[in-house]
Amino acid sequence: MRTSYRADVVGSLLRPKYLMQAREEWEAGRLSTAAFKTVEDRAVDQAIALQEAIGVDVVSDGELRRLVFFDHFIQGLDGLSATPAAAVRFHGGSELGDIDFLAPVCVTDKIRLRRMLTIEEFAYARGSARKPVKVTLPSPLIFFALWSPEHSRDAYADPFELFADAAQLVRTEARELAALGCEYIQVDAPELAQVFGDPAQRAQWESLGISADRAMTEGVDLVNSVADVPGVSFGLHLCRGNYQSRWIAEGDYTDFAAKAFGRATNYDTFLLEYDDSRSGSFEPLAKLPDDKSAVLGLVSTKHDRLEPADELVGRIEEAERYVSRERLALSTQCGFASDASGNLISDEVQEAKLRLVAEVARRVWG
Repeated sequence: MRTSYRADVVGSLLRPKYLMQAREEWEAGRLSTAAFKTVEDRAVDQAIALQEAIGVDVVSDGELRRLVFFDHFIQGLDGLSATPAAAVRFHGGSELGDIDFLAPVCVTDKIRLRRMLTIEEFAYARGSARKPVKVTLPSPLIFFALWSPEHSRDAYADPFELFADAAQLVRTEARELAALGCEYIQVDAPELAQVFGDPAQRAQWESLGISADRAMTEGVDLVNSVADVPGVSFGLHLCRGNYQSRWIAEGDYTDFAAKAFGRATNYDTFLLEYDDSRSGSFEPLAKLPDDKSAVLGLVSTKHDRLEPADELVGRIEEAERYVSRERLALSTQCGFASDASGNLISDEVQEAKLRLVAEVARRVWG
């Protein structure tokens, strides 16, 4: 199933301050769960209304019920323990500096699905939205961030056994979403852009005891397997890290296009980060299969600069040298808040960038 949305969204939005405050009160036991859910619902209603008013073609719930973009899986799984996994280094250049992200848990037992938060997310958003609702799910390989060579091997001697179990759980959740009428699911796979494009990231995986070569073959097959769900259009989102306006990796799509476009056959759309030089040129798009489309992530969520509309139109025309306009669309390069703290931009800039996506899409595609 293939559905084209010219003005797409990646997923997460900045959390309103009142939602952040309510979460703190709930976690401290000063706010009941019922009251907290009412606040969450209000925030989601406002997020959807904002996207619809701006004019994008598909909306998300802003991932406002999550702490990080894959938090819904952390919350819903057994098999995790409160031992931090390996640190992931995010780079901010001379202006922001580098910081480390540590997942607060790691895998210490066989993972089992206890609840499906995305079911709650979609069921509520569907009732609030007038436009199609996208749901985001994590790539099974994102569990590398929860893998500890020291603590995880008793449960999984081979990390790819963990990834295989994760794939089964992600696919189960996708099927439940389809049964509720969800027609567009995005699988977030930042690790694929990182491991395919950046030798330093491949070395990091190897240092954790995870074969980078297997990630680029067997791993892609596992990511492809979660999208084997009838009635749903699947998009695969690739980025190079997105945390407090920082990034993990650099490197173009040359290897991914050559080795993965042909393996990820269950995906209709590839949502590709293209907001700066770290992503390389559009040339790898020439290898995009004829029955697939690409969403160009040209608008950055990492900084306040508002890209000129003419500049975006020019970049889309440049991409047309390699793939026809009919198989292209536009979005931001990633979400605005892959974790609850969000990128270092304002609510006003977030709105302006989403509006820019919608306006340029109408200008290019009508």
